Amino acid sequence: MRSASDDLTARARIREAAIRAFARDGFDAASMRAIAREAGVSAALIVHHFGDKNALRTACDDYVVAAFIDDKHELIEAPTADRIRAALHDVERYGPYIDYLGRMLGDSSPAADRLFDEIVRVTRDVLDEQREAGLLVGMSDPEMTTLLLVMMGLAPVMMRAQIGRMLGQDQLSPAGMLRTTLPTLELLTHGIYSSTAVLDGARQAMASENESSGNGSSEKPTEGGAS
Repeated sequence: MRSASDDLTARARIREAAIRAFARDGFDAASMRAIAREAGVSAALIVHHFGDKNALRTACDDYVVAAFIDDKHELIEAPTADRIRAALHDVERYGPYIDYLGRMLGDSSPAADRLFDEIVRVTRDVLDEQREAGLLVGMSDPEMTTLLLVMMGLAPVMMRAQIGRMLGQDQLSPAGMLRTTLPTLELLTHGIYSSTAVLDGARQAMASENESSGNGSSEKPTEGGAS
């Protein structure tokens, strides 16, 4: 007879095979038969453990989301705010989860929304801590700035293959992360323009547009009184 531990092992193998298949081929293209073959089990056993393909996808969604945000997930022991960072520094181990994350976010599933909201929350918390420590300049729209930083952080996940092709190496590999670190911090610390001419021009254009439409000033008060 099959033991409970055998069932658990088979369930884990199926889930891992499905995560790889969905990440590689997409949900629609990955078949239950192919997943069963990759997991070394029968398609009937997948139905036994998970039911249909949609239920298997839900189980994979929940597992990958938990890998990044659940304190009790068995794979990552870092504090919650450091989970994604920890995963990105161990691409060999977590590569399939990162690829699945890219697919999932592109699908706009409920699990993707849940994970995106959590990433935004963590980013907002980090910025709040840095603001309280006096590390940030004033921002005209802190919430939009938070979203822009999230977009920057998720770009290597969503466009991993394209960025890797341009760099000649996986940007999420240790070497790729090392190459990315200083340019990213330079961009966040100094920006790329040598003067405020472009920003000043944009402010003037937005102010003129709002005046002509009768909406008044377009800018929110800047944090801390900075311009």
